[in-house]
Amino acid sequence: MRGARISVLSIPVLDQDRAKQFYAGVLGFQIIMDNPFGEGMRWVMLRPPGGGPAITLVTWFPEMRPGSVHGTVLSVPDIAQAVAEMGRRGLAVDAAAIEEAPWGRWVTIEDPDGNSWVVQEDRPLRD
Repeated sequence: MRGARISVLSIPVLDQDRAKQFYAGVLGFQIIMDNPFGEGMRWVMLRPPGGGPAITLVTWFPEMRPGSVHGTVLSVPDIAQAVAEMGRRGLAVDAAAIEEAPWGRWVTIEDPDGNSWVVQEDRPLRD
C-alpha cells in the first residue's frame, strides 16, 4: 500500500470531556476537532504536540471497551522532562519508574479510563 500511513487511532473512553481534559491538559495534545457526530455522539480529535497521527476519543464501538488500549508509544525527546511536565500538569508519575532498554527509556502511564501509553525517549537505532 504505497503512501499508506496511520492517520487516526481510536481510543475508547467512557467520558469524552474527562478524557479530552486529560489528553489536552496533562499530555499537551492539541484539540483538532470537537463536533457532533451522528445522533448523540461527538467526534473529539486531538493530536500530540509533536505531530503524527491524531487520536479520536470514541464511545460508540461496543467491542472497544474503555481501558482496552495498551502499549501505544508516545515518543518524547527527553523522558525526564516529560515526566516532570506531566507531574506539573497533575499526573502522578514517579521518575524512579523510568525504565531502560536497548531501544530507549520509558514510563507507562494511564488515562482516566485505564488505556495505557508508553511515554518513551527513543535511542537512535544502529544498523
